[in-house]
Amino acid sequence: MRTSLSYLSKKVAELQPSGIRRFFDLASTMEDVISLGVGEPDFVTPWNVIEASYHSLEKGYTAYTANAGMIELRRLIEEYLAEQFNVRYNAEDQILVTVGASQAIDLSIRALIDPGDEVIIAEPCFVAYAPIVSLAGGIPVPVDAHAENAFRLQPEQLEAAVTNRTKAVLICSPNNPTGAVLRTEELIGIAAVVENHDLIVISDEIYAELTYDEGYTSLASLEQLKERTLLVSGFSKAFAMTGWRLGYVAGPSEWIQAMLKIHQYTMMCASTMAQHGAIEALKNGRESMLAMKKSYKQRRNFIVNSLNDLGLECHRPGGAFYVFPSVKSTGLTSEAFAEKLLQEEHVAVVPGHVFGKSGEGYIRCSYATSLKQLDEAIKRIQRFLQRL
Repeated sequence: MRTSLSYLSKKVAELQPSGIRRFFDLASTMEDVISLGVGEPDFVTPWNVIEASYHSLEKGYTAYTANAGMIELRRLIEEYLAEQFNVRYNAEDQILVTVGASQAIDLSIRALIDPGDEVIIAEPCFVAYAPIVSLAGGIPVPVDAHAENAFRLQPEQLEAAVTNRTKAVLICSPNNPTGAVLRTEELIGIAAVVENHDLIVISDEIYAELTYDEGYTSLASLEQLKERTLLVSGFSKAFAMTGWRLGYVAGPSEWIQAMLKIHQYTMMCASTMAQHGAIEALKNGRESMLAMKKSYKQRRNFIVNSLNDLGLECHRPGGAFYVFPSVKSTGLTSEAFAEKLLQEEHVAVVPGHVFGKSGEGYIRCSYATSLKQLDEAIKRIQRFLQRL
């Protein structure tokens, strides 16, 4: 008789578990841990959003919605994208509400990528990108967005990575894990490469609202990319709604309708109560969002200055809520640094190599925690470095 493992799909058997989860699982067994590893806001979802969802249950809104999402929500997303990012889509057939932004990325890849197609991915990057591409039969092609460029992908790097099998480019700006925000001139250069080679773009803009120093430019707002881009976003980060699992994707109608077919068969629709909460967030949640953003900027400035004072070279990220300091000066690998720091000082960070090979020598620290906790974490890191 075959073993249970022998029945597994080869793709799944070869898939590596998330490197982030291992550190979270270890930290959960320890007391007095300060976590700088979790990629989610420390704020509770604004009360008006919670209340709107609660009232929807009281009113009996517990059935399925349209597969693409409630039309009221899609129309609000249409208005929001136009107002905030100068991108215009039709709510009827160009916007799909998904179960988190991660599902939107998965649907994008599955709808557009055939086995053997190459997808260029700017690294360091979110841990799910390459596995999602591989599961669809595509070939992830990592490109190192070098630290000397503040981890921003340069157009000439993209040009050099294109082959006759390249079909898509997957970009996240502001970036997880580095916080890097692509500048408008870099986006224009990237757009030229994409257009010249007849490629498509999946633009993960889940952190777009959380930019601190300059205005944000969406790739989809560039005229030459409008019909080549799928814009992925959601409510998790800007509105502190991670556990609600609600995202969306906007793009050309033909692509969205293809993604809708997959969504119909695999997910049916996003949570009804979460969609009601999202409607309230878009109608009356901007003030709460801006207050959280102001706090993140204050924390960013504190942690960047503190890490540099400790000798851990750290660029000042333009967005998201992560810093990506170098630990190369310690002589430790990123994994060894993270493990020793957790064991000795009970501070949880994520080793950079889990975000791609180019992340080796760095650690990701989330500043989505209170200033008091950040201050204590810095003191513990200082003690740890002094012993080293």
